[in-house]
Amino acid sequence: MSFFATLGSDGSYQLTQAGYVLIIAIIIAAMLLICLVRKPDQKGALGTRKLVFSAMAIALATVASMIKLFHLPMGGSITFFSMLLISLVGYWYGLGTGLFAGLAYGLLQLIIDPYIISLPQMLVDYVFAFTALGLSGVFSNAKHGLIKGYLLGVIGRYFFAVLSGYIFFGSYSSEYGMSAMAYSLAYNAIYIFTECGLTIVLLLIPAVNKAMIKVKSMALEGGRTAKKVSQS
Repeated sequence: MSFFATLGSDGSYQLTQAGYVLIIAIIIAAMLLICLVRKPDQKGALGTRKLVFSAMAIALATVASMIKLFHLPMGGSITFFSMLLISLVGYWYGLGTGLFAGLAYGLLQLIIDPYIISLPQMLVDYVFAFTALGLSGVFSNAKHGLIKGYLLGVIGRYFFAVLSGYIFFGSYSSEYGMSAMAYSLAYNAIYIFTECGLTIVLLLIPAVNKAMIKVKSMALEGGRTAKKVSQS
């Protein structure tokens, strides 16, 4: 792993230039795969709208992740609705595209704020956990699909966060007199479900809900459908 990352004094790995190049290449490949799994529209377009909207959501989520409303000392933070912004891609375009968007977002987080102690930990924390947000696509066509999908994506992320905490950071539990599993369940619930709760409250506001429907119409079919939705 020394070619892509070097071991730091605190026991964590720091990405090398080659490591950053590799991650950027994977992100580009993931975005190209989004185009490959797209369904052409009635005019046979090549999914340009899907790529643009997905990239925009990933970019906004990345910016939102830097706005930390609360940051825990051992990692994890309540952000400015970053999980929602990634979940939107699955809500718009379904499971496959949602998972690829989650993967790209996780790799961006690995570039921006990496904390790596081993390859398995990196995969669980940055690849699997954030990719799980794309599970929102399971409910892309369901009634109240955004809320249902968002909750499923958050639960998926929470599962991998708990798994990582139990396996790789469970030793810290002794400081609080807790078992490794109880510590991981409680620690990760603090920031993940707090942000989740704030997001659900936001989505229950009628004006926000209407705006989300309008944006989905634009993401799927363009301005004419969005205009119809706004007039209905």
